[in-house]
Amino acid sequence: MIWCRFQSGQKISFGILEGGVVTEVSGSPFDEHTVTSTTHQLSKVKLLAPVIPGMLYAAGPNHRGHVEGMAARRGTPPSYPDRPSPNYRSVHAIVGSEENVIVPAECSGAIQPEGQLAVVIGKKARRVSVDEALDYVFGYTIGNDISQRPWQQEDRTMFRSKNCDTWKPMGPWIVTGLDPTAFRIIVRHNDDVWEDFTSSQQIWSAAEWIHELSSYATLYPGDVIWMGTQGADGDMVPGDTIEVEISSIGTLKNYVVAE
Repeated sequence: MIWCRFQSGQKISFGILEGGVVTEVSGSPFDEHTVTSTTHQLSKVKLLAPVIPGMLYAAGPNHRGHVEGMAARRGTPPSYPDRPSPNYRSVHAIVGSEENVIVPAECSGAIQPEGQLAVVIGKKARRVSVDEALDYVFGYTIGNDISQRPWQQEDRTMFRSKNCDTWKPMGPWIVTGLDPTAFRIIVRHNDDVWEDFTSSQQIWSAAEWIHELSSYATLYPGDVIWMGTQGADGDMVPGDTIEVEISSIGTLKNYVVAE
């Protein structure tokens, strides 16, 4: 099933997408809801980010290729994490597909995309085992963890290097019932392929991340975990188009513009 969040006129709703038609839902897929008889052509509505989570977790270094690429950029040996290392991202930085990624006037250094699988939690989870972790997943979508590399290296936190307004594109929708170990993830820059990797290359799986996070903090319906990226991509500049495609989900597309 494909769930989306959309705007028609001034109204924002969740919906179920099938065959180019969105059936409007009253309520939220993460709570009590009713499927209505109201339908919309997908081409006639504006798709929004499919969820604004209470918490947006980021997996940190979760692909060996990313660890190695970032180390090469710094000119240092790669240092692989010995356990999952979660971070947070600002939910206020989330935008949907086909939206602009805005480069602040203060930003003059390298800005790079990070195409990522995003895991959407469907049930309250606390101290969940690895074996049962995927039972708590609602579905999967796509994230792009836009990152400013000089700020990331200079600052003690990732506040400005990762969380500027519009720097967390997510979408275009959520797909349920998929195998999180079997995705192919492609990052395109102006139609050129920058990254092509699979979710099977993750250091820690979605199930292991859910287990780890829920060992310390309760996960709630609608929370999202971004699962990390593979390489260290090239630099984006205003005028660029960035796409993240994940098999069986779709394509997240955004446009880089100057403030």
